[in-house]
Amino acid sequence: MSQQTLPGPNTKLDTAFNTRRPTGFRGLIAQVRELANYRDLIYNLTVKELKGRYKNSALGFVWSLLNPLGMMLVFTFVFGVMMKNQAIEKFPLFVLCGLLPWNYFSAGVMTSIHSIVGNGNLVKKVYFPREVLPIATVMANLVNFLLGFLLLFVALIVFDANLSPWIWMLPIVIIIQTVFILGVAFILSTLHVFYRDTMMVMDVVMLAWFFLTPVFYSMDLMPKTVTILGQSINFQRWLFILNPMASLLQVYRDLLYWGYRTDLDFFLRTTVTAFAVLIFGYWFFKRYSGRFGEEV
Repeated sequence: MSQQTLPGPNTKLDTAFNTRRPTGFRGLIAQVRELANYRDLIYNLTVKELKGRYKNSALGFVWSLLNPLGMMLVFTFVFGVMMKNQAIEKFPLFVLCGLLPWNYFSAGVMTSIHSIVGNGNLVKKVYFPREVLPIATVMANLVNFLLGFLLLFVALIVFDANLSPWIWMLPIVIIIQTVFILGVAFILSTLHVFYRDTMMVMDVVMLAWFFLTPVFYSMDLMPKTVTILGQSINFQRWLFILNPMASLLQVYRDLLYWGYRTDLDFFLRTTVTAFAVLIFGYWFFKRYSGRFGEEV
């Protein structure tokens, strides 16, 4: 289907599916409560997503450990052996602290893009809050992410990591990353309903995003300033401002690798960005969710 602009939300189907559309803060609270009423559906869809992902797989959930382990070994061999990256001590642990959160983000975003279109029959025939679908997809990837932490904990012991006294913040960081992923998932799953080439575009975007995020390199390797049109720009600062994943990976490494207390001002800015993306993404999703039944 090829369309130049997103269709307007004010249609008969939109009215039918969005009779409880939020009107202000109280309406938003009502939406959250409605989602809570569908928690069993979210759970069942999450389990279905996980079972479908590992169906006919000999190793099943073990792949949630083997995949990051294999990628860590590849990065370690290329950048730690072939290129002899001696500037970063305990390089495998350094990579793993960035790779696990990145894989969670990448998988959560890319699999959620198809969450509405892939459940077209369900969307057409049954009423339920449509946001349940991308939420369940992200939750399935969260489970894989948490399983991957088993590998990280082993690496922390093997490399005798200097854990930060602020390690108790780790669950909060995971929640904030999940909030950010959900916001992006709402936006992209909506766009994919109307523009089926969203997935192809995001393949390229995610590749560029990966290299602009310090997954396998330290920010010290990036230029501090760059000159654009004769203007000197603090590149590292703007990279953190414009790339929430770079900020989140820095927090993970502060807690798990460097043993630092992460900068609280920096952490709060990242938190605000994540919730801003979620709020906009949810608004965008709800604005057009009434058209999903017609378009899928």
